[in-house]
Order: sequence, then structure tokens, then C-alpha cells
Amino acid sequence: MVGSSHEALHRIFQKEPGLLTSALQQVLSVPFPTPHDFAAMNVDLTEIEPIERRVDTLLKAETDEGAYLLVVESQGKPDERKRGSWPYYLSFLYEKYRCEPVLIVVTQSSATARWAAEPIHLGVRGMPSLTVRPFVLGPDNVPVIATRQEAERDVPLAVLSAMTHGRGRQAPAILESLAAALRTIDRDSAAALVQFVDSCLTDPQAQRMWRDLMTAMQYFWRHPLAEEVREEGREEGREEGREEGRVADRVEMTLRILEWRGIPVPDAVRERVEACTDLDQLTVWSQRAVHADTADDLFAGPR
Repeated sequence: MVGSSHEALHRIFQKEPGLLTSALQQVLSVPFPTPHDFAAMNVDLTEIEPIERRVDTLLKAETDEGAYLLVVESQGKPDERKRGSWPYYLSFLYEKYRCEPVLIVVTQSSATARWAAEPIHLGVRGMPSLTVRPFVLGPDNVPVIATRQEAERDVPLAVLSAMTHGRGRQAPAILESLAAALRTIDRDSAAALVQFVDSCLTDPQAQRMWRDLMTAMQYFWRHPLAEEVREEGREEGREEGREEGRVADRVEMTLRILEWRGIPVPDAVRERVEACTDLDQLTVWSQRAVHADTADDLFAGPR
């Protein structure tokens, strides 16, 4: 089970390696040849001396132009030590495998993305002997996938969008679109991607909203996250009564989505939502809250 946002950010590439080359081509406009095969490789770069060095993910991509080593690093914040270890990784891997190494840094922070994108120069100032230019994927260049149609066209890229844009006003639309798109792929892959997204959402409100959306859409599988949320629901059902608990959850979810998106909730709207005991009506309102511009938009249109 994925245990942290750092772990999930590189585990997604092990699950969907094609996302890496797709991101290079579409997001960064790198003329990377289309691979026809991938192979996971040992991430341990330790030499004889007792210094442990490991990359997050290492994949070998076979293309018509030859093999490439995709070195993926998940970076939460700037770390000046990486400006020494990243050149080492690339040199070591080229010497060991005689394949062209490609360094890809993934981050959820704009500031970290700017830091990671700075070229690393080693040697004489102005005429370095070695220059490393990382390819960086972050919130400033990964596209925002905020419609169901976009998410269904490229589910892995929609997952990357949720993982890098999992906060702010656009997050509700991104997460809702992804949740709907996951229904279009096989259940095992979807179950794994749900957990990756849940683990990468470092903002507690965004993570709670993701789980709320899964509940609202009745989108569950035999998976640790699903079991965890189901158990929460069973516990609440024992305490409050199953139907009453579901109604209370939906009321809270509807209001929380509006508040999290920064939409003011007048007392009249809050009172109307809290007074409603119709679970179907509350489900409609919770779904409208994802795209509403004002709180009154909850009540616009047919039931």
C-alpha cells in the first residue's frame, strides 16, 4: 500500500510507464521517440564503497532509435545535495548500461520545479566540463485536466494532473473529472490509481474531497482505500443509523466543497442544505457544488 506522497509520485510511473514519455512529448515538447517496450530496472546505484545511492524509479525504454534509461526523481522541496547526486546518477548509469540516461524530476511545488529546472554546471565557470539539464514536471507545466472528456482521453495524464494540481480552486473539477474517467478503465488499474491519487494529495481538504467524490459516485473496489472509507461509513451507520449517517455525510460534503473552493455560503443556503433529508437531492447538490460559481447554483435547474 502506498505510504506517502513521495512514494506515490514515482510508483505511478512504475504502474503506467508510458505516462513518462507521453509527458516528455506533450508537456515538455521533447522529441522523445515512442517506446515499444519498457522494463523496470534495479534502482540501487551503490558502488563497492559503503555509500548507498538510490533513484526513485529507473525504467528502460526501448525505441526504434535505441534504448533510453528514464531516471525519475520525486522532489518535495529543494535539496542542494541533489545537484551532486543527479550528475552522478546519469554518469554511473551510462557507464554501466551504455544507454542514454534521461533525468525527469516530478514535483507538486512551483518553487521546487523552478529550482530543479536550473542547469547543473560542474567545472570551470562559463566553460563547464559537465552540464545536466533535468526535465521537470510540475504544476506550472502539467496541463490541468478539468473536464470528463479530457480525463477519459488520457487517464494517466489526468492522474498526473490531479497529483500536481491537487489544491486550489480548480482541484474540485480536476478530481471530479478523474473520478468519472476512472470508470472507463479496468477495475484493477483504477483501484491502484485511486490509491496513488489519495496518497499524493497532501492537502487534507483535497484528500477528504477525493474520498467524498468516491462516496458520492459509489465508486468502490476491493481495495484498501475503499475498505477504509466503507468501514468509516459502517461505523457512522452504527452510531447514527445508516440512512441518517449518509444524509449527514452528504450535507457536510456539499457545504465543505463550496467552502473549500472559496465560495461564500449564505445562511439561507446553509439552512436549506442542512434541512434536506432527501439523499438523492443532496447527491445532486453535492455534484453541482463541484462546478458551481455561487452557492445559489446548487438549486438551479431540474432536480
